[in-house]
Amino acid sequence: MAGGNSYRMKELSEKRAVCAMPIAGSYRSIDFALSNMTNSGIQKVAVLTQYNAGSLNEHLNSSKWWNFGRKQGGLYVFTPAVTADNNFWYRGTADSIAQNLSFLKNSHEPYVVITSGDCVYKADFNKVLEYHIEKKADITVVCKDMPADVNVERFGTVKMNEDSRIEEFEEKPVVAKSNTISCGIYVVRRRQLIEMIEKSIEEDRYDFVKDILIRYKNIKHIYGYKLTSYWRNIATVEDYFSTNMDFLKKDIRDYFFNEYPDIYSRVDDLPPAKYNVGAQVRNSLISSGCIVNGTVENSVVFKKAYIGNNCTIKNSIILNDVYIGDNTYIENCIVESRDTIRASSNYVGEDGIRVVIERNDRFVI
Repeated sequence: MAGGNSYRMKELSEKRAVCAMPIAGSYRSIDFALSNMTNSGIQKVAVLTQYNAGSLNEHLNSSKWWNFGRKQGGLYVFTPAVTADNNFWYRGTADSIAQNLSFLKNSHEPYVVITSGDCVYKADFNKVLEYHIEKKADITVVCKDMPADVNVERFGTVKMNEDSRIEEFEEKPVVAKSNTISCGIYVVRRRQLIEMIEKSIEEDRYDFVKDILIRYKNIKHIYGYKLTSYWRNIATVEDYFSTNMDFLKKDIRDYFFNEYPDIYSRVDDLPPAKYNVGAQVRNSLISSGCIVNGTVENSVVFKKAYIGNNCTIKNSIILNDVYIGDNTYIENCIVESRDTIRASSNYVGEDGIRVVIERNDRFVI
């Protein structure tokens, strides 16, 4: 599921899908879902895109990076299409599946894994499937217990009985009754999914959570599978910022990039980062293709960024292909990709994270 737009991402989602958001210097958020698929031995994957899909489609234009370049199976990208029977854009998550139901009907795999593309995590879907079969479940929902200080009201919350069967499922409740949330990952038998989707669309119901999970919770056997490892959703600017900052912690970096299985992404042929005389870098991720002349502290700098002389970058995220002129100070900010920051500029996020968008001519004298 990679078609949604999040207004909570503010300016960051104006020109890209949330699933195409850069993560940890060299990745996109959808890379984590695709890597989990290929690492779990899944060979046939469909990506349903819609909103601002240009950069996402470009990122997915070669399936070899995730080992989906194969004769059997492969990576399929579906966008809304006008047909003789339908001229709607996706009206919800269930409708997006319904409009591509022929893909499921023409497949032969017995089970389907449904996952959103805007989460950062590692998961072995084989273990989820084994749990699903063991419980004789109709649908299995991957869940996670969140810390007490996390606002869970913006997620779908679930309550399970002693056998892990889901008894209550509330989507974005006003007051949460549980700190266990749905991670947006589901396992269901393919034929049953087709049946439920067809019935849902016949009744003009278009949302997978509200019109299938919540509606069928007392009829179908819906179980929860607890995920105990790292999981983050990047639906807000604050979440996106803190998720990237998590990669400055050694244990999280090691978990994703030094422990098997690996996370894969499209590779750009860029030179290694260059640190000129006078550059100072502390506790930061500097990606390939960058040139650093100034000071960078506690920050994530993405590909092909240029940081000028006497610049100071603190506690910030610099996205791809950003040019930062000399004597610039940036703190607590996210600088949008392909920005050109004029020399001697000053940007500070004082009441939270500030999103900086500048469209200056890079070659003005």
